[in-house]
Amino acid sequence: MRITSLFAAFFALLLVSLAAPSFAQQPVDPKPLIDQLAKANFSQAEDLIGKMAAAGDARVVPVLQAFTDGDLYVRKTDNLVFIGKTAGNGFELVEPLTGESAGQVAKNAVTKIKVNNSLRRAIRSAMGGLTLLSPDRSVRLQAADAVMRSPSSENLELIEAALAKETDAEVKARMEEARAVSVLSSDRSVEEKRDAIQTIKDLGGRNALGILNTISGSIDPALTADVEAAVAALQSEQQLWDMAQNIWYGLSLGSVLLLAAIGLAITFGVMGIINMAHGEMVMLGAYSTFVVQQVIRDSAPALFEWSLAIALPVAFLVTGAVGFLIERGVIRFLYGRPLETLLATWGVSLILQQAIRSIFGPTNQEVGNPSWMTGSFPLGGMTITWNRMWIILFSLSIFFALLFLMKKSAYGLNMRAVTQNRRMASSMGIRTPWVDALTFALGSGIAGIAGVALSQIDNVSPNLGQSYIIDSFMVVVFGGVGNLWGTLVGALSLGVLNKFLEPSVGAVLGKILVLVLIILFIQKRPRGLFALKGRAVEA
Repeated sequence: MRITSLFAAFFALLLVSLAAPSFAQQPVDPKPLIDQLAKANFSQAEDLIGKMAAAGDARVVPVLQAFTDGDLYVRKTDNLVFIGKTAGNGFELVEPLTGESAGQVAKNAVTKIKVNNSLRRAIRSAMGGLTLLSPDRSVRLQAADAVMRSPSSENLELIEAALAKETDAEVKARMEEARAVSVLSSDRSVEEKRDAIQTIKDLGGRNALGILNTISGSIDPALTADVEAAVAALQSEQQLWDMAQNIWYGLSLGSVLLLAAIGLAITFGVMGIINMAHGEMVMLGAYSTFVVQQVIRDSAPALFEWSLAIALPVAFLVTGAVGFLIERGVIRFLYGRPLETLLATWGVSLILQQAIRSIFGPTNQEVGNPSWMTGSFPLGGMTITWNRMWIILFSLSIFFALLFLMKKSAYGLNMRAVTQNRRMASSMGIRTPWVDALTFALGSGIAGIAGVALSQIDNVSPNLGQSYIIDSFMVVVFGGVGNLWGTLVGALSLGVLNKFLEPSVGAVLGKILVLVLIILFIQKRPRGLFALKGRAVEA
């Protein structure tokens, strides 16, 4: 009898042990938790959201999204919670988990469940945790980012479960970072939190610095030294990245100045003409881009991605033709009279501005960005915008194309001959008046191409060119009149110098300081960084 009792007890224990895992794996039904939101206050609702997240049931994601959007309602007749969609004068109720329709009700038959900012943060965190197991890679990346922005100890086990199943290297690294942030807000051991601090430090950037600064006041005293050391290291690293970012901004500004000044450098170097209408050539190029895009929008919208490629030759031809007419109609009668030339080209600039105002109006015109010039991407601790990057590459390509034209073509040889010794070039049979006209047209055409690029980063208005004319002259004088390499070095140098001065003294005072420094430099080197022998020097 005793043996029988022992056998029965052993058999019962075996059954319990076999059944225990299946009981432990029974999923928690989230429906009662959702219905409890009907009578919960904000604090209780936050606890319920944490329990839904801990349950790990992805079916509650639409419920949480509806909650944060203010589309969660309680039916007054039975206090059940539904997702509500506006339908006529009432609402169509949708079952929160199944998505099935529960019929339509009048507006006074339901009560909206209120949500505040604290709840929205908890919801974002819960949704991030619940989507960590999504089969979609991009969704898992977004979920890890959401957990990092709103860390929660309730999501920690779910993150660790997702990490155990993750095979994608990038997603796994992002989840490791999200786990580290969540560990710091949990009751895990000091050693785990120390490892988490190291993980966040290795993450780097402003986000990591912000996370550590946020927790520094509430962290375990045993970890204070670790947090302070990590913050100090990140601040030193961030200073270097800030310097690199300023250099990038300076190169970006320098590329814009290069585009605006390179045509002026040719005109000024060959002809000795101070062309105050050069900024208006830039403006005409920008408006040519606007017209091209308007025609494409109206006639062939599918070609919009190619609008800038189409606008480049159009802008070059339009502004080159205008420059040719200005030289043949005005400037050729004023050679050797620099003051009259300056006044005449200033008058031409006013005429062109007023003509544009009469045709297009005085307000800014919208020029669209193709998709390949929009957005940005991170590079270490820097942010690189696509439009600025393409403009830098574009300005360098224009520079080298022009350099090739000057060095390898017959026209470039004639232009350099006129620059170095006009009388000798004329006596050798070079038609210097036509070299002047074509040079002015080329410089104006390049300014028009600069306008195409500037239309992507600046307002297209009748005053567009005025913003760059003074800076362009500074670049040309500083680099060396008529020297293309001097123009390149001068533009990039002034761009970087401007961006390093602006944070400390402001944009306006920074430009004034740059102008003063150039004046002092010219006192020592009147012919600029790279002196070029030409008519102005011979005179």
